[in-house]
Amino acid sequence: MKITAVEAIPFAIPYTKALHFASGEVHTAEHVLVRVTTDDGVVGVAEAPPRPFTYGETQAGIVAIIESIFAPQVEGLTLLEREKAHSRLGRTVGNPTAKAAIDMAIWDALGKTLDLPVSDLLGGFTDRMRVSHMLGFDEPAAMVAEAEKMVETYGIGTFKVKVGRRPVRLDTAVVRALRERFGDTIELYVDGNRGWTAAESLKAMREMADLDLLFAEELNPADDVLGRRWLVQQLDLPVIADESVPTAADVTREILAGSATAVSIKTARTGFTTSRRIHHLAEGLGVEVVIGNQIDGQIGTACAVAFGSAYELTSRRAGELSNFLDMSDDLLSEPLQISGGQLVVPSGPGLGIEIDENRLQHYRLDNK
Repeated sequence: MKITAVEAIPFAIPYTKALHFASGEVHTAEHVLVRVTTDDGVVGVAEAPPRPFTYGETQAGIVAIIESIFAPQVEGLTLLEREKAHSRLGRTVGNPTAKAAIDMAIWDALGKTLDLPVSDLLGGFTDRMRVSHMLGFDEPAAMVAEAEKMVETYGIGTFKVKVGRRPVRLDTAVVRALRERFGDTIELYVDGNRGWTAAESLKAMREMADLDLLFAEELNPADDVLGRRWLVQQLDLPVIADESVPTAADVTREILAGSATAVSIKTARTGFTTSRRIHHLAEGLGVEVVIGNQIDGQIGTACAVAFGSAYELTSRRAGELSNFLDMSDDLLSEPLQISGGQLVVPSGPGLGIEIDENRLQHYRLDNK
């Protein structure tokens, strides 16, 4: 079970349409496949999605930090020394998705070695999750049409609507159009990606007060300390902290300071080891948790559903598990399938997924 190699393989797969939101836009999934190999010949995998406008990471940066810093720190450890690996990776500031991918690849390799699913190793609460689909910026009619497709084709009944544009009515009109089209047959919540001021956020939320929203997520910037506290005091629905809580310590700060009342856990950002810490902390604090999406491909989505299904708290709400549907292709031999509004955890040891080597060779950028 000793780790003998850690690889970082850059690849690029176009999206079928650009994804637009307040903090940026994405046209191509320029991600990094991370592979951890052991002396037994077991290979664990995970996916690191760079989000330079959120965490400052780039695809080239992720490859460089893994090859030059992180790989030498974890090679030689066993798969059971996950806390030691976590500690060594933690010596380096930042680079959350690079660290998370290594952590999850180690867990995948451990599950394969023990012939057990990662979801069972983590907790094994259930084998599936309801799916929430993210709707990016567009005109109301186009966003309603996309939601209709998701309902009719995949049975999805929960939607996260990206907001944060100016004037705020550009977004409030979309949310109202969705509610008018579907009535109470769907769940709706909004995510501002830090795009509005506190005052704009309150104006928008008041315009949508009659639309029965589940949550409001990261409406204004994390460094607007007083504005965030003031906003939370004005609202009567859970306010999710996302980009502002990349660590368990950040969760503690935001919740205890009154700047948020719920938390988004993204395994692409915190892996399985840190995500467990955040889950247990949130459970102890009595706050709601949503499994978020880092615009993951199918590999990252398999990680997210493995973690989310492992616990009662994280499986209670629909998880953001469908953004891979916007990719023109992926790297898995057996694609993930959403049916009846649910995603079932892939069966088999580890994450239950296998990489299609032909697809990897086609999309990888390092020509190895």
